[in-house]
This record gives sequence, C-alpha cells and structure tokens, in this order.
Amino acid sequence: MTDTNWAGNVSWSARTRSRPTSTDDLRRLVAEADLVRAVGTGHSFNRLGDTTGIQVALDGLPPTVALDPDRGAVTVAAGLRYGDLATALQAQGYALANLASLPHISVAGSVATATHGSGARNRNLAAAVAALELVTADGDLITVDRGDPRFAGLVVNLGALGVVTRLTLDVVPTYAVRQHVRLGLPRAALDEALDAAYSVSVFTSWRSERFDQVWVKQYADQAPPPADWLDTVAADSPRHPVPGMSPEHCTAQLGEPGPWHERLPHFRLGFIPSSGDELQSEWHVARSDASAALAALDPVADRIAAVLQICELRTVAADELWLSPNFRRDSLALHFTWIGDPVAVAPVLAEVEERLAPFAPRPHWGKLFERDPAAAYPRHADFAALLREFDPKGKFRTAEMDRYFPRD
Repeated sequence: MTDTNWAGNVSWSARTRSRPTSTDDLRRLVAEADLVRAVGTGHSFNRLGDTTGIQVALDGLPPTVALDPDRGAVTVAAGLRYGDLATALQAQGYALANLASLPHISVAGSVATATHGSGARNRNLAAAVAALELVTADGDLITVDRGDPRFAGLVVNLGALGVVTRLTLDVVPTYAVRQHVRLGLPRAALDEALDAAYSVSVFTSWRSERFDQVWVKQYADQAPPPADWLDTVAADSPRHPVPGMSPEHCTAQLGEPGPWHERLPHFRLGFIPSSGDELQSEWHVARSDASAALAALDPVADRIAAVLQICELRTVAADELWLSPNFRRDSLALHFTWIGDPVAVAPVLAEVEERLAPFAPRPHWGKLFERDPAAAYPRHADFAALLREFDPKGKFRTAEMDRYFPRD
C-alpha cells in the first residue's frame, strides 16, 4: 500500500493500514474497528478513500473470477483490476459490454464511484452489476442482488455502506474492435460523431474552433470511416490524447483489429495511463444540453486551456442507480485532465462549475469538485437514509462523506 493516492495529490491520513488475505480476516477487522475505509487502486483525486482510522486494501483477497455462462455473469474479487478481469474473461470467450479508459482501476472502486467508458448506448460500468457481497459495519457478510428494493442505492455506494468483497457482473460473448483516430472535427458535427460507433471519445485542448482528436472504436467487421468522414482527416500514425505524450502507452490504432479489452481502453495495462502528473475533474450533463454546455464554457476557453492537459467528451446511456451521474439521463461527460498544480487549477475549476451550473451537472464522485452535489442527484436523500440504515454509528464515515452527506 502506498502513502498517497495514484496522482500523489492526497496523502493518506490513516493511523493503520491493512491488507487482509481472507474474507474472515476482513470481517473481524471491520467488526472490531471504530473507523474503517476500503481503498482500491487509489485513482480517485479527492479524499473519498481517506480515513483517520484503518484503511483497508482489497487486493490481498483471493482473486476470484468465477464465470457462469448459463447466467451470463461472472463473480469477481472486489480488488481485481479491470485489465486482469478482462484478460481472464477473454481467455474463456467472454467480455464485458464496456470498459473505462484505464484498465488499471479496481472493479469495486470503479463501481463504487460510478466510473464509465463511452458509447451512446453503453451504460455506466456499475450498471453491469447484478449482485454484490459486502461486509457490513458489524462484520456480517451479506449478498444483495437486483431483486432487493435497495439494490439501486447499494451499487454506487462510495464505500460508505460497507466493504465490498465480491461483485457479480453481466457478461457477453467476446467481440473484436477496431480503433480509428480522426483529426479536426468541426464543432457542429459533435453529436453525429458521438453516435457514429460503439464507443467514441472526442478530445479538445480548448485552443481551436475544432476538436483535436476523435477516437472511434467500432466492431471489427464494420466498414471504417470514409476518407472525408465529418470533414476530418485520418491520423497517419498512432496518437496519445495528451499532446507530447508517447503513443506507445496507448491501445492499438490505425484500424488494427483486436479483442475488446485491448481496444476499448485508451491505455495499455502495462504502461502509465494518461500523463501521470495530473489532476482530474468531470461533470455529466444531459445529452440534450451538450451544445449549450460547451457554449457556456467558450468565454473562459483561454483560462481552461492555460491549466489543461486535455479535455475528453464522452456519452453515457441512462441507468437507474441512485448515485450514478447518469441516473435516468443520457449524458455527455466533460472530463478535464488538468496540470498537476492544485493552486493554479482551483479557480478555473470553480469557474467551470459556475458556468455549467444551469445544466444541473452531476460530478464524478472520484474527481475534484467543489459544489454541493445534493441538488444534482435526485435520490440523494434516499441514499442518506441508506447510510443511516447500514452505518448508524458512522464506522465508514470520512470528512469527505460528511461534506457530501452531512450527518443528521
């Protein structure tokens, strides 16, 4: 376990850190602790995984990958990384419907914070959860599934309802994907581009009237984009989303076919993802507000560009999970990879939040944001009730959770 989160902008406050190697050990630890908090691969950029009590890493638990083809599901250990799970599924002829841009992130941490990939018809990664097993505050081990009326509130749980030990995810037969990078997308063509393939990401530096890159991820048996696709040009060599970074870190491009798990992420498992030295923020707005939300940021484009490495635009389909940014709303996600300077970034982040405010933006729980998220999440009060039910003494509470969900 490291002393900081992945980005290095948060130093952990835990008085003790533990890496249990069995569920029974974890249950005893939780039952006896006054304060405890699970942490995954540390890819959150705020203090959501921090605690002044015991910080628990889950990657010491047995790395379960139990496929059930009859159910179309796989049960996996909470601490497993998506890249490792994907490799195991591919070897058995199965796949997940979607992946995030980083295969380095843990399954439980990603689900708990509603991390996502892209695609107009692809939902949040957490929407694939069919059941989860967790250790509650008193050390009991329970399993909840889609038949439980609380299930939609338990999946994206911010680590605040217990320590998740295993998750059951929907799977599909394996599939192959090609990835094409296009350059110079006109702003007016954004909606058409986002609907053009299985998964699409649009990157902008906010320094041009056109978007810099479009990463088009399509089924391998589909025809590639035509030469004049949406008035763009095809990249003639592999690209990295962040200017100046080596494309060696990225998944294969130029239309080379490959298995789903080696194309849907932007970055390769064995390499540093993104730039490494960075901060991140992300807000989700209704897909129907995409053009207006981007236009609202235009007056501060120069300020954004001055502290930005790259901004990514992605679509996510609606789901029913209470704390998902995509709850009952097809969404455009505006993801900002900032330079690693909190002082320089803070005022620009606040300006972006203020200008997006008319569009009821929902922040990604694992990124940097300042505004109270309560009004943005319609089931906020219902989740607060789950907190009282599952953790009445505040064993899993943290300062960050108290900010998002003040105690009664």
